[in-house]
Amino acid sequence: MERRGQAAPPAEGDRGAAEAEELIVGQYRDRPRLQPVLDAVLTALPVLGPVTVQARKTCVSLSTPRRVFAIVQPTTKSRVDLGLRLEHEGPGGRLLAARDLGAATVRIPLTRPGDVDADVLGWLRRAYQENAEPPPARRPSRHPAPVLGTLTVVIEGSSLPGLICPPDAAGEHHNIHVALCTKSRERPTLVIPGKPWLVTEPVPGDAPSARWEAPVTVRRDEDGFDFSGPYVRGDRGDRHLFLAWGDVHGDGTLRLVRGSKLGLTGVDPRLVEEAMRAGHRLVARIRLTGTRGEPALTWSAGPADGEPRRRGGQVAEPGRQ
Repeated sequence: MERRGQAAPPAEGDRGAAEAEELIVGQYRDRPRLQPVLDAVLTALPVLGPVTVQARKTCVSLSTPRRVFAIVQPTTKSRVDLGLRLEHEGPGGRLLAARDLGAATVRIPLTRPGDVDADVLGWLRRAYQENAEPPPARRPSRHPAPVLGTLTVVIEGSSLPGLICPPDAAGEHHNIHVALCTKSRERPTLVIPGKPWLVTEPVPGDAPSARWEAPVTVRRDEDGFDFSGPYVRGDRGDRHLFLAWGDVHGDGTLRLVRGSKLGLTGVDPRLVEEAMRAGHRLVARIRLTGTRGEPALTWSAGPADGEPRRRGGQVAEPGRQ
């Protein structure tokens, strides 16, 4: 349920606010000493600007008028995690790697209200500002450049998230799979409810590894390489492949929990050129969990029947949604 501003008792007759309060009470029922930590975070919100506070079953999400910038989740009986969406900030200092925190890329562990200090408020303000800014203006449409050829992209996944998310006995999701997003029905697909995309080749979250292969159409224009095809998402400045994590049900759907974005736009052009040679491929190796600040995604290129080579040791952090 959704409400705006900081935590406050729901007005009489305000059913939505009452339901939000019930969800929050449920989150902290077996860990009541942690609820003041949530209250301390919510108390700081008015100085940031307009904030939408949405209570969910396991967490509270905080959104700017544009999108979610923070998650407050009582992860254990002794700790609340403040997840922050800081796409250009990696783990370090008080910032730890985020896992199973929705759109958050890093987290700050909090155990008492006093932990919500000036340092935490500074990070919270920065997350708000970064996610309140409007996205870059779209460039005027233009005719696509001539096609150079088709690039084979192989995705090799390791450290999958497991079948249960969060990974404890009370996890809200119990049949997590990881699948490749597509617009094509050439392969068997599942539907993501409420999304225009499909997913294909779902791999159980407890598998030791996973592998997907996607053909990508490559063009070159004045800005460099451009990518398109049924597996490519995003506008001209953000072309990417996307791995969806979600619950697989017996009704032909995958209920999205989170995802990993593999950006194509930032791949070294020399790798693209090498991978487009006959019999070659572009390989993305991604550790889906447990990166602990290490590079989670590496790109390489080489013969399809040999060990791909990295050029310049290119590494990148995958985006999250």
